[in-house]
Amino acid sequence: MPAPPPVRTLSAAEAVAARHAHEQRADALTAAHRARKRRGEKHAVEDFLFTYYPFSAARLRRWHPGWRVDYTAAADVDSEGRPLIADVDEAGHRSWYLDSPGPEAVRRADVQRYLAERADALAFMTRLLRSSALTRRRPEFGCFGLHEWAMVHGLGEGEQRHEDLPLRLTQQETDAVVERENLVCSHIDAFRFFTPSAAPRNSLEPARATQVDHDNPACLHVGMDLYKWSMKLTPLIPSDLVLDCFEHARTTRVLDMEASPYDVRPLGYGAVPIETPAGKAEYVRRQRELARGAEALRQRLLEELEGLHAGGPVP
Repeated sequence: MPAPPPVRTLSAAEAVAARHAHEQRADALTAAHRARKRRGEKHAVEDFLFTYYPFSAARLRRWHPGWRVDYTAAADVDSEGRPLIADVDEAGHRSWYLDSPGPEAVRRADVQRYLAERADALAFMTRLLRSSALTRRRPEFGCFGLHEWAMVHGLGEGEQRHEDLPLRLTQQETDAVVERENLVCSHIDAFRFFTPSAAPRNSLEPARATQVDHDNPACLHVGMDLYKWSMKLTPLIPSDLVLDCFEHARTTRVLDMEASPYDVRPLGYGAVPIETPAGKAEYVRRQRELARGAEALRQRLLEELEGLHAGGPVP
């Protein structure tokens, strides 16, 4: 099946301006992380966006107009014909891109190659995005971020993932919170980090095979994962949407850690004490706001995928 054609062509000047604007925005979003990395410093909150999600700041910086837009290839070279971007092949062409022949070559995303090589991944991501939409699945707001608590349940000194951060409560008090609350985590990539003593307390057994059936639209990790899917959908997705997903993930990560058993106040954040009624109410209020933001991004991603088919309609 032939790939659908683009619907707009950018001139070289337009493409250069769009790329520069993207690079400036990406640089501003990752400046603190890059500075810490040069100094060899860790950050328990923001490093998550570059370690758990295996995408570097340099990769986030690469501009892609999306599959519906092509552009004059000259926009990717300087006045001496040297490539201005990193992801090029030996001939100077961008990877995952095709050039039309001729001196005024037009460059576009290689949609056909993506559909051929990543058909299964595309189908999975599309199903997951559709199934976790607020219009398809009722959001659940009763988890209270206890996944982070379940990741430290029953641990001894020095066994925590964030060894540089103290717990807000004692280990015994932290364990007691896990033991008296209902664990209802539905996200496989949070549940798989539960300690052996906490995992049996969860009311669900999330698995990769059933992720499409269980991802909760209100789950913080489901919302953060929109960044992962947008990056995996490169170069089909325009870079402004990728950066919007990154910003959403960074905002969500703040609540994720402020509601955790760790004390992130020394890093300049607040605390959401979900072990108290007031803390639970604050968590749900912010969770609802984040869920609305995630839904808007999810719908934008799905709109970008409309018209793409991998050997037939994507279910």
